[in-house]
Amino acid sequence: MLWQSDLDASSRQYSTKMKLNLPIFIFFILVTSSKVSRAVDCKNENIMRSTITVGKSGPTGVFQTIQAAIDSIPSNNDQWIPFTSFFFFFNQREITIEKVTIPPEKPCIFLEGSGRHVTIITHDDHDQTDTSATFTSSPDNVVASGITFQNSYNRALALNSYYSSMAIGDPIARAVAARIYGDKSAFFECGFVGFQDTLWDVQGRHFFKNTYIEGGVDFIWGSGQSIYMDCMINVTVGTMLPQGCMGYITAQRRESANEANGFVFRRGSVYGSGQALLGRAYGPYSRVIFHQTTFNNVVAPPGWGAWHYPGQEDKFTFAEVDCRGPGSDTSRRVNWMKKFSPSDLNPYTVSKFINQDGWLNKLPSR
Repeated sequence: MLWQSDLDASSRQYSTKMKLNLPIFIFFILVTSSKVSRAVDCKNENIMRSTITVGKSGPTGVFQTIQAAIDSIPSNNDQWIPFTSFFFFFNQREITIEKVTIPPEKPCIFLEGSGRHVTIITHDDHDQTDTSATFTSSPDNVVASGITFQNSYNRALALNSYYSSMAIGDPIARAVAARIYGDKSAFFECGFVGFQDTLWDVQGRHFFKNTYIEGGVDFIWGSGQSIYMDCMINVTVGTMLPQGCMGYITAQRRESANEANGFVFRRGSVYGSGQALLGRAYGPYSRVIFHQTTFNNVVAPPGWGAWHYPGQEDKFTFAEVDCRGPGSDTSRRVNWMKKFSPSDLNPYTVSKFINQDGWLNKLPSR
């Protein structure tokens, strides 16, 4: 097994970045690529060349919003160009209320915050998954650390029940915190907070390390080819919906057996309130694997659901390997869950599943 060596390689590369002690954010950019397999790498020449600030206070010439700073970056650059941003301050926390979009022609932006409890980007748009996201990242080579991306809509309702909210015109709605399109995107010690459709892992190879992900319904979903390493998954269905309503952690979409995508969860934990399935099939070949993950009793005994694909369960790859905790008892799982041995996990290591070209080892540092 290559889990530990894969983790060590990515951790060693990233450990230097976590000691930067820069104020809030750093952004880097690169030329775009339209295909996952052709995502190019940045040049590292003149990396200390320029600094740009963002916020209400600070040096002359600062930008007022993150979006304005991103808009100022020239398109199709081929080198990492850093800039630092200062955020608004509310109650000793650095919070910005805005929607942020990184367009396809401005890849490889590196955003660094002061920690997910401190640096928060939030908005409350809802209803449509294609327009509601607080944060949208379209290009290849995007890295973020120490930031929470939040959609506050459903959380702010403070409802007694789902049905009473419908009566007053404020139902639970699709409200995306982040949607990630580009290849070679990595998130370290970040947060993704919402309720329904929180993290749209749309497509491309992605690496999530030590991230916090909160939600209740399909809150990790899409067609990404992603590894979630040491992540904390907080199910909140018990606080938002009436007793007895089922939550769903993942909704992975894979359309054919030839597609490389899927979600792999390595270590980490699943906890929270209410009951939730680990996943339901958003595509006929849906693929989700949990390995050495700790489950509390929030995981419902059946574990998995076919959703729109009853009768096609033999095509799914839903598996749990060496998991632990009160929710890891598989004796009452659906009978079509895959029975994986440790050797079956070989194709799903970091090096083989997402890091074939070593892009994680080329992430920028200062």
